[in-house]
Amino acid sequence: MRRVPLRPLAKIIRAREAGENPDRIERENLRRRNEDLRDSQRSQAEGRLLVIAALFAMGFCVVGAKNYKLAASEPMEPRAAVSTHAIYSQRADITDRRGRLLATNLSTHSLYAQPHLMTDRKRAARELAAIFPDLQEEALLRRFDGSRKFLWIKKTISPEQKQAVHDIGDPGLMFGPREMRLYPNGRLAAHILGGTSFGREGVHSAEVIGVAGVEKYFDGRLRDPARARPLRLSIDIAAQAAMRQVLLGGMRLMHAKGAAAVLMDVRTGEIIAMSSLPDFDPNARPRPLAMGDASDSPLFNRAVQGLYELGSPFKIFAAAQAIDLGLVDPGTRIDISGPLVWGGYEIHDFRDHGPELSMTDVIVKSSNIGTARVAKRIGAERQREFLGALGLAGPLPVELVEAAGVRPLTPKRWSDISTMTISYGHGLSTSPLHLAAAYATLANGGTKVSPTLLASDAAAEGTRVVSKAAARAAVEMLRETVIRGTASMGEVPGYQVGGKTGTADKPRRNGPGYHDDRVVATFASVFPAGHPRYALVVSLDEPVETSGSAPRRTAGWTAVPIAAEIIRRTAPLLGMRPGHPRTGGWSDPGGPARLAGN
Repeated sequence: MRRVPLRPLAKIIRAREAGENPDRIERENLRRRNEDLRDSQRSQAEGRLLVIAALFAMGFCVVGAKNYKLAASEPMEPRAAVSTHAIYSQRADITDRRGRLLATNLSTHSLYAQPHLMTDRKRAARELAAIFPDLQEEALLRRFDGSRKFLWIKKTISPEQKQAVHDIGDPGLMFGPREMRLYPNGRLAAHILGGTSFGREGVHSAEVIGVAGVEKYFDGRLRDPARARPLRLSIDIAAQAAMRQVLLGGMRLMHAKGAAAVLMDVRTGEIIAMSSLPDFDPNARPRPLAMGDASDSPLFNRAVQGLYELGSPFKIFAAAQAIDLGLVDPGTRIDISGPLVWGGYEIHDFRDHGPELSMTDVIVKSSNIGTARVAKRIGAERQREFLGALGLAGPLPVELVEAAGVRPLTPKRWSDISTMTISYGHGLSTSPLHLAAAYATLANGGTKVSPTLLASDAAAEGTRVVSKAAARAAVEMLRETVIRGTASMGEVPGYQVGGKTGTADKPRRNGPGYHDDRVVATFASVFPAGHPRYALVVSLDEPVETSGSAPRRTAGWTAVPIAAEIIRRTAPLLGMRPGHPRTGGWSDPGGPARLAGN
């Protein structure tokens, strides 16, 4: 601002000459100076106000934008430790051998609450308890009145439930996107698939992890984003459905406590169908039993985890080994006079069959004494090695986490009496899956079979356990057992079934000895006997058939009819055309039709 003198000399002289008061010039200049100073200060103040107003406006915009972002997003539950890894909720599908869906993912929502934002906690608790019957109003209200600012209410909800919660209208009830595992076939193949649960969780996603079955065994592969292709299993869902339906009906008809069945391809070891009853729905997997016997839980896989003395189906192993060693042939006469006494123990036959039988008839008539005498010729060490080579002494390498810890129960000291009793299925406990794999080894010509749940197009390349001649003789003995022996009800016209029955007394759970009225009834079979393609094992826990005047518990009356119906139902589903027996094998020159997808 240019400064002007208050009493300029030139103006003062002119004012005096004109007779004017020179002080007026000073006052006027002072007034102008004050006005100029006031205008300058006002301009500075207005500028400062504009700058401050602009800064306040910018601040309000930033705060408003932040509040909008917070209001529009879902808050994360506080955690004590935060992982830097992303949560991958997507999980690969699981299909059967033909590509039909067994397990997939479903987009749904989770429900959580922020109590500090709720307007009417009591009403919200009441309405939520009405929507979700498993929730209690009082318990919800206590949680809402607590100090936490974040509460999970339901990890997964249906679209209908989401709409019902939305209709409550409470701002403190919020939803988060969620991927859940869906099993469209429900209980079908439940023990094979196992189930999943949630691992690491956030509001926006949750990690789905396997907790049992193939879901847990292949958990890393199913969760790997780089390997998003479906996992293709060996089972055929149509055969699985037929097996379960027949097995469930048979279990109820025979008043059995439980049941298990395994259908296996004898060349590849593929498990085509496997069922354990009672079962469960993996979409709502139950909790393990907190007390009592684990085998009473529907989660217990009787086909894989159940270790039982399976009885007479073991007799064919003694016969096959003795033939392979050259100790007997199918026509060799065996002394079956009894009882057979050894070391204070007595071995009896269920029925009296005379003083001797051929080796074939020892199997057909199911003679314990004859089998024990053959086993005595084999010897303890050779028997133990042979059963171990069949896979009956250790865990099976099948793709189920439950199988890894299942080791057959063998005697601590493999004595002579153990050798004799094990030859007819007592003193050694195995699972139905172990038995099916061993029968598959005999049926495919004596090459070791390892069971698998993965689809395969190639035959298994196992080690040779027994010669082709001995394996063929064993299968023919099994066929004779169905034609004229204890498994006559197992004949299925057109499919040449061969098999062996077994009825074993159940050991007492809390004490020595065996029950007099509780058995495990088993039928182990192969078909068609001319060119074996499949092995089937059916086992019933404590069955009793009551159609006659007296209760019947033997496998010939209980397990065999069920197995026959399973073969009758599943064989056509697997592409096998009924044939007619003839010398040397099967009516179809090409053998049984190959399973589609193999």
